[in-house]
Parts: sequence; structure tokens; C-alpha cells
Amino acid sequence: MSESSGLRARKKERTRDAIGAAAVSLFLERGFDRVSVNDIAAAAEISKPTLFRYFPTKEDLVLHRFADHQGEAARVVRDRGPGVEPMTALHRHFRTGLDRHDPVTGLNDHPEVVAFHRLVFTTPSLAGRLTQYRLDDEEALADALGGGIQAHLRAAQVLAVQRVLARTNWQKIADGRSAHAVHPEATADADQAFGQLR
Repeated sequence: MSESSGLRARKKERTRDAIGAAAVSLFLERGFDRVSVNDIAAAAEISKPTLFRYFPTKEDLVLHRFADHQGEAARVVRDRGPGVEPMTALHRHFRTGLDRHDPVTGLNDHPEVVAFHRLVFTTPSLAGRLTQYRLDDEEALADALGGGIQAHLRAAQVLAVQRVLARTNWQKIADGRSAHAVHPEATADADQAFGQLR
């Protein structure tokens, strides 16, 4: 990659991050349905067509934060060490996320993260769009597990377990508990859930 193309890529990424940050800030302040795409473009100081070059839908302005985790379960399975079973690798990865208080595990009590999850979980159009992300993840994980009906069933089970664990953790924190206080329960729940998957 040449220096100029690297610079362009970094500039595009900064622009994308700035647009996303402006959008999420407005959504958290006013609510998803009360913010227009024009409001976001104005806040980010860009045109509406420019905004849509970076984010095809209004929902993507919020859910881009999940993009870092897109296909993550499949990567964990593909990158596992020799002799490590897929469920063991996925379990270890989720436990590591709990220990880091990764927002994707629901075990993060930063006020903006809690508010962000509330926004996603209580806005029907966002929840619907998130379902498509999950279906894409399920397909990728099934492929990593070898394909076929058994792999698809296994992938669906794993992702459902992770979703339920994360939502349970988030709810406890949304109810006022700290991530530190919830951590032992979250770890025990994950151990039990992945034990059942095996």
C-alpha cells in the first residue's frame, strides 16, 4: 500500500468514526426515532449523500459498533490451536471477554455503553437490523464448523447462548449493579451454558 493510499484509508476511517460518533451522540440524547439523517449530516458537517456512502441505512449508524465483532465466532473457531475443540475455544473467548468487560458480553457498566445497549434493545428497527447481523454470523460460524445441518444447528445454539448471556448481564447492570459485582455470576452462567452446549 502506498503512503497516499494509506493516508486516504485512515482519513476515510476517521470520517466514518466521526459520523458514527455524531449519530450515536444524537440518538442517545434524543432517541433513535427523533433524529433524522439530515440532523446527523449537519452534526457531522457533511452532506447527506456523503453520509450514505459510509452508512447505507440509519440503523447502520448505530450498529456499526458491532462491526468489529462481525464474524468473530467463526474467526475464533478457525484460529483455535491444534487439539482445541470449537466449543472450548468459544467458551474461552467469551470468558476472556467477560474478564475484559467487553461491551459485547453485556458486562460493561460504563454509562454510555449501558445507554447504547438500552437504545439498541428498545428500538424495534435496530433490534430487527441486529437480527440480520446475527444471521450473517450464524452462517459464518456454521461454515467454520464444517457446514451441513449439524453445523448450522450448533452455530445457532452457540450464538443464542451468547446473546442470552450478554442480555442477562446487561439487564443486571441496567438494574443498577456494577460490572465487578455481576462478574462472578456472569462467569458461572457462561461456564454452565457452554457446558450444556458440549
